[in-house]
Amino acid sequence: MNDFIIEIKNLKKYFGSVKAVDDISFSVKTGELFAFLGLNGAGKSTTINILVGVLSRDSGECFVNGSSVDDISKILPNIGIVFQSSVLDKNLSVYDNLRYRAMLYGMDKKEFEENLEYFIDKLDLKEILNKQLDKLSGGQKRKVDIVRALLHKPKILILDEPTTGLDPKTRKLVWNMINILRKTTNLTVLLTTHYMEEASIADNVVIIDNGKIVAEGSPLHLKNKYARDFIKAYKYDKKLLEILEKTKIPYKKDKTCLEIQFKNTDDAKNFLVEYSTLFKDIEIVKGSMDDVFLSVTGKELKESV
Repeated sequence: MNDFIIEIKNLKKYFGSVKAVDDISFSVKTGELFAFLGLNGAGKSTTINILVGVLSRDSGECFVNGSSVDDISKILPNIGIVFQSSVLDKNLSVYDNLRYRAMLYGMDKKEFEENLEYFIDKLDLKEILNKQLDKLSGGQKRKVDIVRALLHKPKILILDEPTTGLDPKTRKLVWNMINILRKTTNLTVLLTTHYMEEASIADNVVIIDNGKIVAEGSPLHLKNKYARDFIKAYKYDKKLLEILEKTKIPYKKDKTCLEIQFKNTDDAKNFLVEYSTLFKDIEIVKGSMDDVFLSVTGKELKESV
């Protein structure tokens, strides 16, 4: 039995001389939270648009839930999509927007009401249900977009910058609900995001740059491979500076602390053990996904926000 619900093999999509997607391959396991990272123009949206039938590919293979994207009618009922821009009707109420979407999926009123009740509770929608969409805040509209994508109980949820513009409380509400669905229904989530804390909780991450995959793996694997760890010493013996100069270990010193850079956590631990008597107040800071992205692309992800 194939564990992969999404499979992309040697996918290419060119727009004239621009290689938007340049021979990429990756797979997403059923039930996985999979993060797809890259600056605007890196190839993320092009790949997603090919997966959902908006764009045709030049070459390569794409399979979703066992079906080729050539047979998109078999794929779309299994997918829910939250686009960067809302696709809701601003002149309709929240309820009417969602009811119309349910009808497109062939849901009768009873099934729709039952499914909607779950989201009313989880995302606190009761007070806005009968309001015109155009009267809602950006965060409220985003919640409705996410409900629209999940109403028909898809196997795959594609989130294209889903929490951009959400306040921290609402972002937490959304992720709590998504995590519950992952546990209870084995929902697969394909995520593109600018929030590194969201990428950090993914099971697997692919980083794409100029149409090519430049790194992939679990967040821990990527941080261990591409990011540096630091010891931050707030109180220490001055002899420590002499040792750092002698061993040529990189460091920075400011008014608050001495920041010592290491290749990985093991090197930091070993250094601490060997020179434990010289440290009085310290913390070990592990490299972040921001550090990983900068290391493999030479760019900061926030540049594209």
